[in-house]
Amino acid sequence: MVVKNGRALHFVFKVADRAATAKFYFSILGMKALRHEEFQEGCDAACNGPYDNRWSKTMVGYGPEDNHFVVELTYNYNVHQYEQGNDFQGITIRSREAIARAKAANWPVREENGLSVVEAPGGYKYYLIDEPQPTDK
Repeated sequence: MVVKNGRALHFVFKVADRAATAKFYFSILGMKALRHEEFQEGCDAACNGPYDNRWSKTMVGYGPEDNHFVVELTYNYNVHQYEQGNDFQGITIRSREAIARAKAANWPVREENGLSVVEAPGGYKYYLIDEPQPTDK
C-alpha cells in the first residue's frame, strides 16, 4: 500500500456578490487577498463554469498559497445568483477571533453541535471552533 501525504490546495467558490463576499472573508474570517486576476472571456477548461463571459478570480487565505490552504473566489460578471447544491458541507476553522469579529459586526452566528456557524454571502458555511487562531511558525 502506498501512503502519500498531501493537502488540499484550495476550494473554488462561485460568488455572485463580490463586494459582500470580500467583506465577509476579510472582515469576518480575517483572511487576506493573496492575488486577483481578471479574464476577458471564458476559460477553455471551464474554470469559471459554463460561462463565456468576462470573469475574475481572487485567492484569499491566511498565508501564501505555497504552504497554506486558500479559497478561490470566482466571480462571473453579469451572473447574479448561483444555485448551491448539497455537495459542499462547510469548512472548519479554529478561530475565536473570527467568532468575535462576526458578533461585533452583527453577522449572523448560530450554534451547531458546539460550533459557531457563519455563512458567507451565497451560503457557503464556516464552522468556527472557539479556540485561538493558530499563528504561522
